[in-house]
Amino acid sequence: MSWNEIGSGADAIRKRINREPLPLLAIGLPWLSIILASMASFSPIIASAPIVPPLAYMMLLGWRMMRPGMLPVWAGMPLGFVDDLYSGQPFGSGILLWSLTMLAMEVIDERFLWRSFAQDWLAASLLMTAYLGTCAVLAGFVTGYPLPFVILPQVLMSVMFFPVVTGVIALLDRVRLLPLKRL
Repeated sequence: MSWNEIGSGADAIRKRINREPLPLLAIGLPWLSIILASMASFSPIIASAPIVPPLAYMMLLGWRMMRPGMLPVWAGMPLGFVDDLYSGQPFGSGILLWSLTMLAMEVIDERFLWRSFAQDWLAASLLMTAYLGTCAVLAGFVTGYPLPFVILPQVLMSVMFFPVVTGVIALLDRVRLLPLKRL
């Protein structure tokens, strides 16, 4: 082995060391994924009853549980505003409920420092049930007939689909932390 081969190997190693993720990708991917999930309500799926789970809300919960410091507490307001624009709920309900969710997650994070996935799933299930129930009541006030029992299939789908959403978030988190110099 010559000195040139040793030097070229060191250069190859040096190119892999001290590479950071792209700041725009590392900070912006959680926000972008939640916003794109809010736009999923524009899909051509038409149902006579609420069945599709609130994907954007589930993404918010998943990112907040997986990376607690990634989204600040105030992130519920702008993300809830975007969700209000696309969800069809009465305007302001997403802003209020998403902000309250972020505050509730802060309390959960302070109370339970070390959690398992089962505890996260339970917390997310309770928060999603409260969110969907409150959304049904708010929408019922606007339309004049609250039907909270109609959302039971949506609640069950949301609870059962949450592990899939956290798996997608884990994949996005790996992409977010790729050591790229430029895109």
